[in-house]
Amino acid sequence: MKKNHLFYLLLILLFNFAGAQTITFISDKSSNPLPKVSVFGKDGNILAYSDIDGKIDKKSLSPEQEKFKIVYDNFAVATLSYSDFDKDIIRLNDQVKEIEAIVIKNTKPAKYIFIKGNFNSYVTVNKRLNCYADGIVTYIFDNKTKKLKSTNVEQYRVYRLDDPKSEKKQTASWDYASSLSVPEMKNVGNLEEYKKKNTKVKELKGDRKDEIEITGEFLQQKEFAFLGFRFFDLKGIINIAFEKDSKKTLKDLLEYNEIDFLKLKHKSEENYNQLIAYSNFYSTELGFTNENDLEKVKFKKESSNYTSKFWENPSFPNMQLVFSSFFKDDLKEQENKPKN
Repeated sequence: MKKNHLFYLLLILLFNFAGAQTITFISDKSSNPLPKVSVFGKDGNILAYSDIDGKIDKKSLSPEQEKFKIVYDNFAVATLSYSDFDKDIIRLNDQVKEIEAIVIKNTKPAKYIFIKGNFNSYVTVNKRLNCYADGIVTYIFDNKTKKLKSTNVEQYRVYRLDDPKSEKKQTASWDYASSLSVPEMKNVGNLEEYKKKNTKVKELKGDRKDEIEITGEFLQQKEFAFLGFRFFDLKGIINIAFEKDSKKTLKDLLEYNEIDFLKLKHKSEENYNQLIAYSNFYSTELGFTNENDLEKVKFKKESSNYTSKFWENPSFPNMQLVFSSFFKDDLKEQENKPKN
């Protein structure tokens, strides 16, 4: 009996120890978990990003940072000290802006369904920002098969933090603007496609929206070598948000978020560099059309391309304001060239 008692006591201690390593962000109003919460260090590095259960790993935080900026829904919602993370649960005000109703146009069913909205995209290298972009995009789907037909960027801005470096063997110093991307949304109209692949799927029912998280991992055991470069530990996370208690169809789509992880180095480098690419889409307008040839511009990463100040709309996901609060004038917008 004593042996069994000691065994169970050991299990409890191990469970508590493991639990103490995880911190959960929840809504101050509903107490629901908050996915997609970013924890910024005092130097502007993104140290942690919560999963669909609202959890982050405490080991990703360091007491030397002293102060941490908490960002949710593209807004800074709190500033915390390291001692605040002694709690297992941290409550946040998640209602930082009103949820604007999606504009419905041309409600009569037609050959195509279009979803218009705002996007932002940014890349970090070893947790530090490398480049940023945002803009307006419209997706066209086949209304019968729900397959994506085209992605149409209308306007966009591009920012860079560092000048491109010419040393091809120092991957940490590269300019990764080419990795900036508009969310792909290839299978968002056919969710079953995600379950056919080597993925893990989790769902979360919230008080204002329902979310699905799809996770896939590759090259976990062995690196891939190509032209002197080493690639390792690929991981992708997709989070899709729909109207609460909806059928989770294209017409119910609210948000689509992607995070892609990759470790990269040249064979001459001692350590891998951690690359993380974030891309996010927020629906603003939906409707039907028989035309799929929309006016668009080419998403060139070396310049901006816009004709209006779209980012001044209060509902726009302007993460540039968050990044510029850390990097000031070092985060430079690329020249605006409003041409196709």
